[in-house]
Amino acid sequence: MVIQTMIKKLSHRRPALLAVAAVLVLWLPAMLIAQQSRTQAQPPKRKIPVPHAPIRPILPSADRSQPNKVFLEYADQLRYEEIPGVPKEEQPQILNGNVKLRKGGMWMYCDSAYFFESTSSFDAFGNVRMEQGDTLFVYADELNYDGPQQLAILFADPGKKVRLINRDVTLETDIFNYDLAVDMGYYNIGGKLTDKQNELTSVEGQYHPRTKQAYFNYDVHLESQQEKDKVIINTEALTYNTATHIAELTSPSEIINSDGTIFTSLGIYNTNLGTADLFARSTVRTNKGNTLTGDTLFYDRNKQYGEAFGNMVLTDSARQSELYGNYGFYDEARDSAFVTGHALAKEYSKGDTLYLHGDTITAYLDLADSTKVTNVFHLVRVFRSDMQAICDSLSLTERDSIMAMYRNPIVWSGKRQIFGNIINVHLADSTVDWARLPQTGLVAEHIAEDCYNQISGNDLTAWFADSTISRLYVEGNVMLNMFPMEKDSVYNKFAYVESSYMDSYFDRNQIQKVIFWPETTSKITPLYLAKRNSYFLPKFKWYEDLRPLTPGDVFVIPEGMRELFSSAEPLKTPFVREPNFPDKPNPNAPAPMLLMKESPELTPDSVPLPKPGRPGESGPSRKLSAPESASGRQLPAAATDGKPEMKPLKETPAIKETREENLGMPL
Repeated sequence: MVIQTMIKKLSHRRPALLAVAAVLVLWLPAMLIAQQSRTQAQPPKRKIPVPHAPIRPILPSADRSQPNKVFLEYADQLRYEEIPGVPKEEQPQILNGNVKLRKGGMWMYCDSAYFFESTSSFDAFGNVRMEQGDTLFVYADELNYDGPQQLAILFADPGKKVRLINRDVTLETDIFNYDLAVDMGYYNIGGKLTDKQNELTSVEGQYHPRTKQAYFNYDVHLESQQEKDKVIINTEALTYNTATHIAELTSPSEIINSDGTIFTSLGIYNTNLGTADLFARSTVRTNKGNTLTGDTLFYDRNKQYGEAFGNMVLTDSARQSELYGNYGFYDEARDSAFVTGHALAKEYSKGDTLYLHGDTITAYLDLADSTKVTNVFHLVRVFRSDMQAICDSLSLTERDSIMAMYRNPIVWSGKRQIFGNIINVHLADSTVDWARLPQTGLVAEHIAEDCYNQISGNDLTAWFADSTISRLYVEGNVMLNMFPMEKDSVYNKFAYVESSYMDSYFDRNQIQKVIFWPETTSKITPLYLAKRNSYFLPKFKWYEDLRPLTPGDVFVIPEGMRELFSSAEPLKTPFVREPNFPDKPNPNAPAPMLLMKESPELTPDSVPLPKPGRPGESGPSRKLSAPESASGRQLPAAATDGKPEMKPLKETPAIKETREENLGMPL
C-alpha cells in the first residue's frame, strides 16, 4: 500500500521534473566551460603534509633470525613524514630516543635514526654503538647501514675515533667499515689495533673478530707493549693473529729488538716466544756484529740461537771471518757455530784471505781467554796466496794465530812442500811466519826436473820472511839430500847427509850456512853415477797434484787425497812439547850445540850434550851468553829467564876438526 501511494505522488509531479531536467541540459555545458576557464587561470595549491602525532611502535612478532632483515626493537618516538617525490616504500621512519635496532645477533643503538624498513637500511646519529654478545662492541658518532650490502660505515666526530673492542683487542680509526655478511671490519685511511702484547698501525687494515685474524697493508708498524724489551716490526704487508700474537710477513721487513735486527721478505714471527721462521733468503744480525743468512732460517731470540738451511753464511765482522755451508747452527750466547755441507771458512783479518774447506766446520769461543777457535774436520783443503795445504783435520786458534793440521798434512809455499804427521803453522799479519812439525816431517823444494832438495827429521821448525824460508832447524834422525848449484847454474851432484841435529840459514831462498852436530855421515855423488832412487829420501813424495791452486780448488777433492789420509799413522801424544818449551820458537836464537864449540878442554865424545830444544832454548839450569858463529859473527843470545850465566868456553882442536868437517861441505 505504501509503495502504491508513493507511485501516485510521483506521477502527479512528473511535469515539474521534466522541466528541471530540460534546464539542466541547456545550462550544464556552459557551466563546465566556465569552470575549466577558471581552473586554467589559477595554478593548483601544493598540499602541505600534516605530521602525525608521535606514536609508540608496536613490536612485530616476526622471526628475528631472518637473514638480511633489520628489526626496530625500540624507540621512544616514531614519526612518519611523507617526503614528496619519494615512493611510499622508500619513505623513512623517523626514530628518536633510545633507538634500538637488531639484525640477527647484532644490536645497534643510537639517539636518533632514519629507518628504511623496506630495504633494512638506516642512518643512525649520536652515541652510536654496535654490540654482538658480550665480546664485540663498536662505538661511533654516526652510522650508515646499507641493508642490501649488509655494510655498516661508522664515522667519528673531529678529534674522536671510531673504536672496535673485541675482548682485549681495540681497533681505532676515523672511518670504520663493518661487513656484517662476513663479520669483518676494515679501514683504509689509517688506523691502529692494540692488544695486550702489541700495537699495530697501518694505512689499511682488516680485522675478523671471529678468527682473531688481522691484515695490514702500507706503512705497517708493530711495536710490543713491553717497555724494557721492545720488539718493532716495520713492513708493508703483515698478517697478525690477536689470539696467538703471531705475525706473518709477506714483504721486505725488519724486526728490531734489543739484541739485533732480522731482515726478511717472507716469514713468521711469534712475538710471545721471540721465535722466527724465515724464508726467501733472510738475515739475522746481532748487536755483536755477527750476521746469519740462509735460504731458510729459524731463530730463537730468547734462547739466542739460529739455524740456517741452504746457502748459509755466518759473518763475524769483529773478527773478519765468514762461514759458509748448506746447513749451519749459530749459538749467539756462546758465540759458537757449526757448519756442514759444502762447508767453507774465510778469514781475512791478516791482510790476505784464508780459505778453509772440510766436511764440517766448528767455531767457538774459548771461555778461558775469550779467543776464537775454528776446527775443520775431514778432507780439509786450505788456500792462501802465499800458502796452500791439505790435511784430514785442522784447528786454528786466534790466541796465538797457530793453525794446527793433523794426519798426513801437507803445506806448500812457492816451490816448497812440507809433509808430516802434524804441522803447526803460525800466521802473521800478511804471511806465514813459521811452521813446525813436532812428529817427524820432511821439507822438499823442487829445483829442476826431478831434482828436489829434501830434509827430514823427527822435529822440524822452519821460519819464513817475505814468503821465503829464512831458517830451518831439525833435530833427531836428520837426513838431507841436497843438489848444490854450480857457478855456471847447473846441477851435477847431490849430497846426502845424516846427523842428529841440523841448523840452516837462507837468504833469498839460497842456503847461506848449514850446521850439523854432533856426528855426521855424508856422501857426495855425481849425478852421472847416481841411481834415480838415490835422489829421494825414504819418505819423499811430491804431491803437487793434490795442491789447491785457487780458492775454488778447495772444493775439489782428488782421490789421492783420500788415500793419503786413510794411510796416516796414528797421532802420538802429547801433540805439543812440554810446557817448558815456548809455543813460538825464536828464529834469531842460535842452535844449542853451537855453544859448545868454545870449550877449552872438552871433546864431542867426552862432553855430555845439552838437552835438545827448540831454537832459542837452553838447558834448564844455565844462562847462555851470545857466542860467535863459525864465521866469527856474533850470534843473538837466547832468552835468559833469570838463570845463572855460563862462562865462555874455548874451542879444542878436536871440536875444531869436527866443525870443519861438518861445515866444509861444498853445499
